[in-house]
Amino acid sequence: MEGRPARNVALSPEQRKTLQSFVLRPTAPQGQVTRAWIALLAADGMATTAIATRLGVTAAFVSKWRKRFARGSKIELGDSPRSGRPRRIAPEARLELVALACAPARKEDGRATPTLSEIATTAVERGVVDRISRSHLQRILAAGDVRPHRVRMWLHSPDPEFRRKVNDICGLYHRPPPGAAVVCVDEKTGIQALERLHPGREPGIARLRRQEFEYVRHGTQALIAGFDVQTTRVFGTVTDRRTGDDLEHFMDLLAEQYREREVHIVWDNLNTHRAQQSRWIPWNQRHGGRFHFHLTPLHASWVNQVELWFGILHRRVLKNATWKNVASLRAAILDYIADEWNRRPAQPFRWTFQGYPLQTGIAAP
Repeated sequence: MEGRPARNVALSPEQRKTLQSFVLRPTAPQGQVTRAWIALLAADGMATTAIATRLGVTAAFVSKWRKRFARGSKIELGDSPRSGRPRRIAPEARLELVALACAPARKEDGRATPTLSEIATTAVERGVVDRISRSHLQRILAAGDVRPHRVRMWLHSPDPEFRRKVNDICGLYHRPPPGAAVVCVDEKTGIQALERLHPGREPGIARLRRQEFEYVRHGTQALIAGFDVQTTRVFGTVTDRRTGDDLEHFMDLLAEQYREREVHIVWDNLNTHRAQQSRWIPWNQRHGGRFHFHLTPLHASWVNQVELWFGILHRRVLKNATWKNVASLRAAILDYIADEWNRRPAQPFRWTFQGYPLQTGIAAP
């Protein structure tokens, strides 16, 4: 005896394309992937029992979702809302619990992060709730995306000319003066030549790379580098120390790289960078006054693009490496600059930040 005919499922080209993309997504929930396949196979005219056999589910399950897809114009793969047990804690009390979690646990001279148990105890003592477990409190905070135990470091710039300096440097990045070069200069100091005492283990399937924690220090090196914003070329020297004389020697070599050109130097507020009267004004006069110095705001080295390149150098050359002496470390850094980085096609960083609006409300130029 034949049963009732199967419901027809109609998919628009956009819906079919979306579902086909969804079933190929490796991170998609498996239950929703099965429902998406039901919609696709039903739209192709496959019988309910055939779909159930192919997907390894019951025919009743396929019939249920096939009926739901046939009824609505939208393809919803999620479960329908369920009423569940009524909430025991009122919305007002839940907001008070969130406020307690965001309040400091101690005064200025003590710990600032409360534990979940402390928040629950305080809530009962203040009459916010009659009782609440630690796990229940955690679910309430998670629903509001409140994580009082997590801390993100933040560094405030006390520079009174913060906006002006940032806007000036961003203007150089987006609209460099015609014919002039914009070079970001900084030092990466304390690069350690560490030699691992024991060999590590290579990674494998479901196994991370293993690295022994014991090492021998062979000394440190200091890299002074200049990053050309337009051409992305890097000029650098590696020395044992970073002193004012080392920096001046580097700048003399940099001046040879940019003969007869105006050069705008972007660097931070290090004491050797701020020595305008004693060092850099006379130095600039010796080089024909071609150099213009731009200081980043205090605690705002992120404005300097060479910091982005230092991150690339760390990941490509320095991270997880082992060195038998400082000479091998120095050679690896200079070889990477000359033989790998400077030989690649110029790909300037996408500096999308335009600067801050001025106090008058006028956007940065």
